[in-house]
Amino acid sequence: MPTLQPGLPFTVMVFIGVIGTLVFVHEFGHYYVARLCGVRADTFSIGFGREIFGWTDKRGTRWKLGWLPLGGYVKFAGDLNEASQPDATIEDTPLSERKGLFHFAPLWQKAAITAAGPLTNFALAILIYAGFFMTYGKTVTPAIVAAVQPGGAAAAAGVVAGDQIVAIDGKPIASFEAISGKVAVNSGEPMVVRIARGGAVRDLTIAPKVIFETDRFGNSYQSGRLGLLSGRPQYVPVSALGAIPQAVRHTAFVVEASVKGLWQIISGRRSVKELGGPIKMAQLSGQQASLGLPNLIEFVALISINLGFVNLLPIPMLDGGHLFLYALQAVRRRPLGERVQQWAFMSGFAALVSLMVFLTFNDLGSIGVWRHLSGLLG
Repeated sequence: MPTLQPGLPFTVMVFIGVIGTLVFVHEFGHYYVARLCGVRADTFSIGFGREIFGWTDKRGTRWKLGWLPLGGYVKFAGDLNEASQPDATIEDTPLSERKGLFHFAPLWQKAAITAAGPLTNFALAILIYAGFFMTYGKTVTPAIVAAVQPGGAAAAAGVVAGDQIVAIDGKPIASFEAISGKVAVNSGEPMVVRIARGGAVRDLTIAPKVIFETDRFGNSYQSGRLGLLSGRPQYVPVSALGAIPQAVRHTAFVVEASVKGLWQIISGRRSVKELGGPIKMAQLSGQQASLGLPNLIEFVALISINLGFVNLLPIPMLDGGHLFLYALQAVRRRPLGERVQQWAFMSGFAALVSLMVFLTFNDLGSIGVWRHLSGLLG
């Protein structure tokens, strides 16, 4: 089946716009909270490497655009580099000159500044989803089984048409969309499905069937299926006051799915080939943009959530790694040794470089580079 792919110039342009927007939002979260805490910023950069253009504001912050648009950073006063490593001579700074330096800020302010980036990414996603709910409302399908697919996992477990799904793994189910969301990220592990039938409630253990699907662009996806068919969906309008709570719940669901998916990959229940890097993200950006602006905006929300989630992982050099070290410092009631911090920085750097190489290798495979090369060599 032929696939439709947007052109390379279009894909690159959209990707730069998407990643540039999300990086700006993330870094502005750090910058804004730092300003509230009285910490000065020397540099606010979108992209890495040589500066393409920039300007210096009245506070002395250099705002610039780097030639490699794969991230960004805020370098605070007193930092040695973009990873917020303190300058080796920072402790020699006279007391009168320590005001505004990140290194000498109270520990709670450092944690707040660090956490602000990922939290701003989550906030952006919540605002986008809230806008969607207010504009389009919410489609809700009652969690009542309209039909059961013969030979499917649900049929084998004894589910019949008319059953109402009450809960899955102890968590209440209010709609068919919630069933699909929980089952789709399942990689074949048994689930306890509580059903209501004729006034009685019973628990069934069902292992979803894992299937592989290919979308119109040729992307392959693994997902779980119970083999249930839903009834007619119902449109429910969402007010401005109700949009934010709905958006928060939806964002929390995406985070939960990300955590579960990552754990399945770590535990070997999903293939590491499902992990993608910048090339895959660029490809998906172009594909979603080709489907229309609403699809692209929703994709931005999804990537914003994942950017926030990944940055909270306890890996040195990421925000989560810094927060973990701050937590250790709070427990110890004294700063960590310089050698420990240096080791954490180097190990985090090595881990991120290794991960980036691996993801790029995966990306090249997903677009057929290795298959093409093997064909040439063969």
